Amino acid sequence: MGDEQTIAKETLSLDSKGAALGSLPATMEWWVQRGVRKLRICLFVLILAGFLLGSTPVQALSEDQQLVVEAWSLVNQSYVDPTFEGVPWRRLRQKALEQPIPSRESAYEAIDAMLAPLGDPFTRFLRPEQFKALTDSTAGSISGVGMQLGINQGETVVRVLSSLDGSPAAAAEVQPGSVVLAVEGDSAKDLGLEGVAAALRGPSGTVVNIDLEAPDGGHQSLSLERRTVNLRPVRSRRLREDGYTYGLLQIKQFTTEVPELVSTALAELQNKCIEGLILDLRNNPGGLVTSGLKVGDALLDAQPLVNIRDRNGITETITADAGTLYHGPMVVLINSGTASASEILAGALKDNERAEILGRPTFGKGLIQTLIPLNDGSGLAVTVARYETPDGYDIQSAGIAPNQVLVASTQEMLAVQEEDGQDPWLGRAMVALQNQLHRHEKHIKRTAMT
Repeated sequence: MGDEQTIAKETLSLDSKGAALGSLPATMEWWVQRGVRKLRICLFVLILAGFLLGSTPVQALSEDQQLVVEAWSLVNQSYVDPTFEGVPWRRLRQKALEQPIPSRESAYEAIDAMLAPLGDPFTRFLRPEQFKALTDSTAGSISGVGMQLGINQGETVVRVLSSLDGSPAAAAEVQPGSVVLAVEGDSAKDLGLEGVAAALRGPSGTVVNIDLEAPDGGHQSLSLERRTVNLRPVRSRRLREDGYTYGLLQIKQFTTEVPELVSTALAELQNKCIEGLILDLRNNPGGLVTSGLKVGDALLDAQPLVNIRDRNGITETITADAGTLYHGPMVVLINSGTASASEILAGALKDNERAEILGRPTFGKGLIQTLIPLNDGSGLAVTVARYETPDGYDIQSAGIAPNQVLVASTQEMLAVQEEDGQDPWLGRAMVALQNQLHRHEKHIKRTAMT
């Protein structure tokens, strides 16, 4: 996603670009496009009808008022809860239009005010610069300080999930779990998640001042110089331990390029004759759902990937195509920074007993957002569906539980993972793979004897 990555940035791919990992995304593309088509058709009908009986015709509204109406309409037709339980949704539209909207900024403020009562931090309005930064970040690089941000369920504070390798934040040793207090003197509470992310981004070479509260309660005031950070979403290398050869595949987040990068990495690792694979999803805050599903399609053979429940309560199961790009022993590493699309992937591999899951419980985000552009370059991120693992487990809040819980220390959370000895969890993963190989060898011997 972006340099200032947020858990709120989990999106469905609206353009669903070509896949390197099979034809799985066709189902997902249809699911998304069906919803977008319905949104646009419904909005067109509403505009022709004067939107609501007894209301002022859209034709009589100013451009700024029409933007508010358009935003309201799209949320009305797509939000995961069609009843807007406990929220006077129609009245909010009327209230917004009763107020003077003399400028584009006042329209933006009116839209923010409409969405606030939903109490959904993932359904939000994005100003043009925020919308552009969010969509651009899927390309793999962005100019900023390299913090990955998120909001824990039940909290309002913005936390640092991790710092991207080689970024200004990593150089300053910003710790995972730190709370962002202010950016350039502006309260993070007032800015919100997207506001903090936008404030941290900026032209390369400029300086941004950040106030943080470290996990131990200490206060940090940092001045970091922004620079372009290559996200390098996929990394791989060969590992050797006790005479065995393993492959390490790290996915930092799911961008449009990840499926092709994973396909290439798996081919290269298998050319090196690996006997087992470690899939590292730690501190992967998600990204494009379609990209995560394409990776799952490469690792599962005609098995269910995820159940998606839409606003009408209809559940659809997305299933992997037949065949895999890798079928050997596998271990997956997860932690509290593993969220959204990475939780979908981990849950699918766990429920299908394709891999052993090691680490700590994941973040717990079982909601899917879609990005909807508005006419002036701004846009909406709207929660449109919930997802469950293939076994029907609701990820929201609870997250994915590992098969084997590992101790999480600050040092392990900050591990650079460039050298085996710096990452204790990597050693535990290799032990787990070795045990799998031993069990497989014993099974072969028993079969041969019979």
